[in-house]
Amino acid sequence: MLRFQLIFIPARPKLFSTAKSTVESAISKEALMGASLLRLFFHDCFVNGCDGSILLDGTFKSSPSVVSCADTLAIAARDSVSVLGGPNWDVKLGRRDARTASQAAANNSVPPPTSNLNQLISRFNKLGLSIKDMGALSGAHTIGQARCTSFRARIYKETNKIDTSFAQKRRSNCPRTSGSGDNNLAPLDIQTPTKFDNNYYKNLIQNRGLLHSDQQLFNGGSTDSIIRTYSNSLSNFRSDFVAAMIKMGDIKPLTGSKGEIRKNCRRLN
Repeated sequence: MLRFQLIFIPARPKLFSTAKSTVESAISKEALMGASLLRLFFHDCFVNGCDGSILLDGTFKSSPSVVSCADTLAIAARDSVSVLGGPNWDVKLGRRDARTASQAAANNSVPPPTSNLNQLISRFNKLGLSIKDMGALSGAHTIGQARCTSFRARIYKETNKIDTSFAQKRRSNCPRTSGSGDNNLAPLDIQTPTKFDNNYYKNLIQNRGLLHSDQQLFNGGSTDSIIRTYSNSLSNFRSDFVAAMIKMGDIKPLTGSKGEIRKNCRRLN
């Protein structure tokens, strides 16, 4: 079992409260920021483990220096969920930052929106995440939006397991022709796209999953019962999501003398 050494930071006793207020401010200025921060943590952990490599020459500019960029991502993900009405949890600290990053690994590691259920299960399983973990973590799509290129094929080519009125509504902002409106956005949760709740699962039961990979979770397969449980019980979803997030945060962290703690998240020290 992976174990983290919790870091006590006497020089920064208000680390978590400062991080929380920073995330709150960012989300108040841009509603999509919460989903973006959460996705960053997912993508970081799915590529080479939770090592902050996704931030090299990337999004965040500065680091507290005594807390790694990898830990900063974990804290920001937790705070984003909390600010948007979701659960809170204790974030393990002790991850160190990678000295390398791979665009190719990133492209090949995160499940694409065209994934079928078997492909999704296989990818999560390789990271030590169960079907239940996958079902709970997929609930992160209760916030945020997706580009037209990610769901065009679903709304125009799929006829099974897609609500007709839902498809028609999405077509109004996503033209059939590739290259036209590719970057137009649509909410992953059509009901409450800026609130962390369980409407994502209710949408799947109504065949209103935006991405092909979303609807695969409720398509007559082994995850149907999980989706039904979460659609009926917000408390079950919240508790399982927390457990899965903590478990995901344990994926191949760099600890001890491995890696470094970057002073600038975009560059090596």
